[in-house]
Amino acid sequence: MDWRTHYNSRLATPEEAVGHIKSGDRVIVGHACGEPGALLDAMAANAAAYRHVEIVHMVSMGTSPYCAEGMEEHFTHNSLFAGATTRKAVNEGRGDFTPAFFYKIPELLRTSLRPDVAMVQVSPPDEHGCCSLGVSVDYGKTAVQVATTVIAQVNRNMPRTLGESMVHATDLDVIVELDTPVIELPKAAPGEVEMRIGENCAGLIQDGDTLQLGIGAIPDAVLHFLGGKKDLGIHSEMFSDGVVELIEAGVVTNAKKKVHPGLCVASFLMGTRRLYDFVDDNPLVYLAGVEWVNHPLVISQNDNVVAINSCVQVDLQGQVVSSSAGLRQISGIGGQADFVRGASYSKGGRSIMAFPSLAKGGVSKIVAFADAGSAVSQTREDVDYVVTEHGVAALAGQTLRERARRLIAVAHPDVREGLQEEYERRFGSLDAILGR
Repeated sequence: MDWRTHYNSRLATPEEAVGHIKSGDRVIVGHACGEPGALLDAMAANAAAYRHVEIVHMVSMGTSPYCAEGMEEHFTHNSLFAGATTRKAVNEGRGDFTPAFFYKIPELLRTSLRPDVAMVQVSPPDEHGCCSLGVSVDYGKTAVQVATTVIAQVNRNMPRTLGESMVHATDLDVIVELDTPVIELPKAAPGEVEMRIGENCAGLIQDGDTLQLGIGAIPDAVLHFLGGKKDLGIHSEMFSDGVVELIEAGVVTNAKKKVHPGLCVASFLMGTRRLYDFVDDNPLVYLAGVEWVNHPLVISQNDNVVAINSCVQVDLQGQVVSSSAGLRQISGIGGQADFVRGASYSKGGRSIMAFPSLAKGGVSKIVAFADAGSAVSQTREDVDYVVTEHGVAALAGQTLRERARRLIAVAHPDVREGLQEEYERRFGSLDAILGR
């Protein structure tokens, strides 16, 4: 059968499309800015037709109407990364959370989280019938491959990214043609604190390094201070508008990379229309599934990988908490552990935890002890550097005593006295014996 015949025979309205979801189904949803919001809205509007439908995805950038109070009999959200619109349901018991390394999620979709329905968003098909998953390849391609029913929003506003991002029209069971704006995430405006952190991080980056960066004020601040570097590379779970500026300035060339030299490699994208227009049909940008992009052994094939991430707390041993505050789930580990481990295997690789010394409300993020119940995301053996606006603490190869000293030095001045008291409880007598 010609792909056009299949395509035309599967066209539906959003309301007709979500009629293919049945009570008790597990539905996997496209990730972040790639989520098909029109399909989710139609599903939520049809809630009365469902009982106990499980909705699975990482961070949602939409409104997540299925997480609203009163939807419990119809939908349960199984979060792989709690976000602003989903964490309340998770923490109130109307949803749940599944811990997982990002690169392992495709494997989970083939096994314990195998979906009945996948809902994704794609670009229109080319002359060969190939659609691109656009800004969200990550676990979306596996979802299309393993789900019993694939419902796709075909959107002319979705950029056609290249690499391993293609799915064929004949793999789509229900097709909704609807041109809605792709979700955008405005570029952050770093403040004074973030700019100092960015400058401190940039001092750890050398010409020819391959970078993993997230999104937000701190990554954008780091990028601001990289204008004088040469031949930087990008192999990251995602990137945003700031990388485009460095490509256009000739700072990011990807010339020194071992894995796909010359290409920016990522699994998904979050940013503004400028980013989406830049990556559209751009052969210098290679998107692929997270199972490959984020695999630590793939990451490590590049030399001099620098992984820059943030976190909730670091204790005086160097243990990192990234996804919870006590027992309250606030996010997820995402690709942090994937790249920390990948950087550790990389020749010349380095991992950096970068964050303001104080959280909102003036609470220190460098603490004597992590909050009770918090999940440790990275062990004390994992992290090479901790960076705040007050400096850089190099932890790799340091004793517990020296780690504590260095972490106290980059904590906020208002909390150093309390941390020093804890230090002296642990090490004071031995320091006296050693003449320190």
